[in-house]
Amino acid sequence: MDKAATVLGALEAGPRSLGELVEATGFSRATTHRLAVALEVHGLVRRDEDGRFALGVRLVALGRAAAEALPLSSAAQPALRALRDATGESVQLYVREGDRRVCVAALESPHGLRTIVPMGASLPLDAGSAGRVLSEGTDGWVDSVGEREAGVASVSAAVRGPDGAPVAAVSVSGPIERTSRRPGDRYGEAVLAAAREIEAATGLRPRPA
Repeated sequence: MDKAATVLGALEAGPRSLGELVEATGFSRATTHRLAVALEVHGLVRRDEDGRFALGVRLVALGRAAAEALPLSSAAQPALRALRDATGESVQLYVREGDRRVCVAALESPHGLRTIVPMGASLPLDAGSAGRVLSEGTDGWVDSVGEREAGVASVSAAVRGPDGAPVAAVSVSGPIERTSRRPGDRYGEAVLAAAREIEAATGLRPRPA
């Protein structure tokens, strides 16, 4: 099980050839091939058009089920829907997992051109507003423009626990042509309000009197 998890972890960065997977895991070529093929049988790994190993589509369903099982994800839904409707842009909720952030809830913008972050997506902490919120514990809102993905801007705020430390980050993201290059000016207060609503809904912090 540990070795299978290592193979999946190595594929988080993107598709890899067998040789690249061997180098990333440190396993022998035979062991790496056996594990990758076994995971492929169960839909946890797939082959891309170039024959490289990549994360399988079954992980999307597993990630969705895991996210929906999280009390935080369920309790956050009303605030996330309100934020999506108020801004017209896609919204996400991230939690930190080691040196990465994982999307545990996501609602898409109704616009044809929109940001799509699937539930279960694992993204780096060192790029994007949500990563900075989770890694730096920034007060207020944080925005980023084209930082993680060209043409995309985002605004995030921390959902904090009783001790004031961030336990999640709520985000709005969309194409720069709609959000502008100063998305925080447009959406910052709404994102902050959503974060406070999530804290109150989950009992992390009492709702202000």
